[in-house]
Amino acid sequence: MSAVTATSPVASGTAAGELKVSYKTPITLGIFALLGVILLVVFGRNGTSVFNFTASNAGAIQLPVVSMPGHLTGVVIAILGVLLALGSGLMARFQRRTPLWYITIFAVVLVTGFLVWASTGIPHELHVTGLLVGALGLSAPLIFGSLGGVLSERVGVTNIAIEGQLLAGAFVSAVTATITHSIIAGILAAAVAGVLVSFVLAVFAIKYVVNQVIIGVVLNTLVAGLTTFLYQQVLLNNIGALNNPPVLKQLPIPGLSVIPIIGPLLFDQNVIVYFMYVAVAGVTIGLFRTRWGLRLRAVGEHPQAADTVGINVGRTRFWNVALAGAIVGVGGSYFTLGNIGPFGANMTNGAGYIALAAVIFGGWHPIRATLASLLFGFATNLGSVLGSIQSPVPNDFLLMLPYVVTIFAVAGFVGRVRGPAAAGRPYIKS
Repeated sequence: MSAVTATSPVASGTAAGELKVSYKTPITLGIFALLGVILLVVFGRNGTSVFNFTASNAGAIQLPVVSMPGHLTGVVIAILGVLLALGSGLMARFQRRTPLWYITIFAVVLVTGFLVWASTGIPHELHVTGLLVGALGLSAPLIFGSLGGVLSERVGVTNIAIEGQLLAGAFVSAVTATITHSIIAGILAAAVAGVLVSFVLAVFAIKYVVNQVIIGVVLNTLVAGLTTFLYQQVLLNNIGALNNPPVLKQLPIPGLSVIPIIGPLLFDQNVIVYFMYVAVAGVTIGLFRTRWGLRLRAVGEHPQAADTVGINVGRTRFWNVALAGAIVGVGGSYFTLGNIGPFGANMTNGAGYIALAAVIFGGWHPIRATLASLLFGFATNLGSVLGSIQSPVPNDFLLMLPYVVTIFAVAGFVGRVRGPAAAGRPYIKS
């Protein structure tokens, strides 16, 4: 009897913990569904919305243009949004967590409704394939940055310096590719630049136990100032010799690139994007299916236990932070070699911080961080596309759209999450 009495508080505590459920996601979906009702129903627009799904390349399979009545479609989509939000609430009521695929469907439904509303009554077609292709292009450096952030934080080093690594990669790749007339040399140089920035981060964070957030912010400021100075004092006076790199061409994959929508989006890209696919798969498999990944995660979760079984914590952290820097540096080369060519001062424009938000939004998982990066890239390109088709959405809102999405995504869907237990904490061997 006494044994039962002694354990009953524990049992009741466990039961209480099992009954506890978070309504954060259903509430967030409900807020967005309500905003959808207000926009699509209350402020619904009369007219027709025209969607074009055919890619611009000549070999693409032609798809019919889709025309939809703006107000009626908006009402239907608003109802679907409300139903999906209620479904999420029912899941929480019955102690079930809203799955990622369900949230993705909700997001696609509401984004579709917003696109219909924004393009209704406009004498321009909305080219959906072009919107998605542009979104992937803007997401590429974010994906590289988020992969580097996942690796660094999984091994226990908070990487605020993603912005500086991207910027260093962009600068060095442009200069190297211009001098050598080799895009491959430029990409490799970008990786080296990312590693060098990571070396500074690793040395101060691991060896000298400097606060990792502070050293990351300092590195971002240092790289931004240094590249801006060199751009103004050196590159502007020698554009042809130092800042005129070649730009990667698209490499369509025969047979796959002509598939409607998916083909131009995934299989008609440049080398850096194809390498991005490999990097996402490699980091995911490496982290969760290899001995290297097990050691890396052990150091990031419990460095003392890892040290006890013979893992060199400092060395493991140092070289994996360097690997993360190389990946981010390659992402920086996309700004120049994969996109516009010449380097411009502060051309990353805060992409490193958005990549860091993608790491948190993705729960420190490479696949989910990639999906978060795609979301932020889509939001950025959506603003540009809606501006080009003369949408009634205010231009100021379009400019701030990616940052609004970032705030809502992290605050609304992440909430209280647990990152790697030892991330940001220096390890001093006793």
